[in-house]
Amino acid sequence: MLGRVERYLLEKIKNDGAIHITLIDPEKVTAQDASRIAENSKNSGTAAIMIGGSTFVSQNHLDDVVKAIKAVVDIPTILFPNNVTGITSYADAIWFMSLLNSVDPYFLIGAQILGAPLVKKFGLEPISMGYVIVGEGGTAGVVGKAISVPYNKPELAAAHALAGQYLGMRFIYLEGGSGAANPVPPEMIRAVKHVLDVPLIVGGGIRTKEQALAAASAGADIIVTGNVTESSDAKQRISDIICAIKVTKA
Repeated sequence: MLGRVERYLLEKIKNDGAIHITLIDPEKVTAQDASRIAENSKNSGTAAIMIGGSTFVSQNHLDDVVKAIKAVVDIPTILFPNNVTGITSYADAIWFMSLLNSVDPYFLIGAQILGAPLVKKFGLEPISMGYVIVGEGGTAGVVGKAISVPYNKPELAAAHALAGQYLGMRFIYLEGGSGAANPVPPEMIRAVKHVLDVPLIVGGGIRTKEQALAAASAGADIIVTGNVTESSDAKQRISDIICAIKVTKA
């Protein structure tokens, strides 16, 4: 049975075409910064706010960040945890994900076993997702002990994604790594989307409206940007990216 946030995302994709989600890394911001970024992003047309990073953040700070975001926006807040320490009771939902190309069983199923009781206890909406590290992979790839899929091997990315779908995961995420020099190439996005029947999320290294448009045009259903929120002209850049994504629906 689909939860409220998942239904919302699917409806947004159905009605708007590709949509944008803003990723806020609690390790890099104060609670006040997070609320400002969330409010600006919401006003620019972002569909939801994801909260998560690749390394450790204190539980109290994570709680404060999510509460600050919830105080200023009414769009869904979705946890994007790197570990059980990335779970808080104050969010609306959580990407309940498995890192499909990790060589460490902990990131395939171990962390999920530890986190599941907390998700249940906090009443968070779990949204199952297959997470695939590609290209540089960044910190997420190192921490998650992933064998990153090279950008010139789109067929391997497609095989990982399809396996995730067949295992019952309702979203697939291609992650190029936070701050990646180059975003996931359109050829890889196209190959993955071709085999999937579930929504495709793409993130990592998307900094410009041209890159966002290329990803959406290739088949990405959700574009995630994070690092652009830290720039001095973040509000304008996010707005430009969202406008570019909407062009694919026209």
